[in-house]
Amino acid sequence: MDTETDVISLYRQVMSEIGRAVVSLLVLLTVAGIGASVFQNLPQIVGERIRPQLSRISIAKGWSRMFGVQGWVEFLKSLAKLGFAIAVLSFTLSQDHRKLLAGMITNPVSFGLVIRGIFVDILVAIVFVMGLIAVVDIVWSRFHWRRDLRMTKQEVKDELKQSEGDPIVKSRLRSLARDRARKRMMTAVPRATLVIANPTHYSIALKYVRGEDSAPIVLAKGQDLVALKIREIARENNIPIFEDVTLARSMYKQVSVDSVIPSQFYQAVAELVRIVYSKKAERRLTS
Repeated sequence: MDTETDVISLYRQVMSEIGRAVVSLLVLLTVAGIGASVFQNLPQIVGERIRPQLSRISIAKGWSRMFGVQGWVEFLKSLAKLGFAIAVLSFTLSQDHRKLLAGMITNPVSFGLVIRGIFVDILVAIVFVMGLIAVVDIVWSRFHWRRDLRMTKQEVKDELKQSEGDPIVKSRLRSLARDRARKRMMTAVPRATLVIANPTHYSIALKYVRGEDSAPIVLAKGQDLVALKIREIARENNIPIFEDVTLARSMYKQVSVDSVIPSQFYQAVAELVRIVYSKKAERRLTS
């Protein structure tokens, strides 16, 4: 490096190596940035979002977006990324500064190779840093996105109300349905042939018309207050009431309103029906 020609040659060699390293670095960072963006969010064309709308021009919203909580979070994230990158680059340069000093006293070709080696080290360090930051950013973005999708307890309740209906309203509707069914039963009791009762708890109103019904039909059944109401209506309409604790309890558990009685009760009920028809026949003969 004794002549001006040597200095110029060294300068050109160094700048050439630096240029290649910088271009490679820029291309790599550009590809990495595009790849990370595509990996996190696949490209989509949404015409509605690109259509001009004056309502989207809001200084207040823009200010809150830049200086709100989310804006500060993004700023701190960028600051942390930059600080981490600078720290890694500084460490890499501190490890290579001796190579740089030693290369200055060698010939231009050797010095160019030293410069290229240093830039390769820097390139590897930057790729490592950007890759690590990209992975952390992806994990954080996914976590934040999933957390935002979670519903609060109140939102879950509101969702259930919308999909299945308000539990209070449903309970009220069930109560109204029971009231209507009870009233319908009570209007059917006057058509009963007989009532089987447990004096304190159960009442079952049955209808059987010879030549019309294949088996006794349950018109109404009830427990406690409903049972008392069935017996009251039966008395008002001169319908025979038979007190049989065991039969009333068994039938109440196994029969359904507007259905025929199960076959295991045929014999016991047939005996009661026979008594009813016998009394009717006696009254006709007497009259």
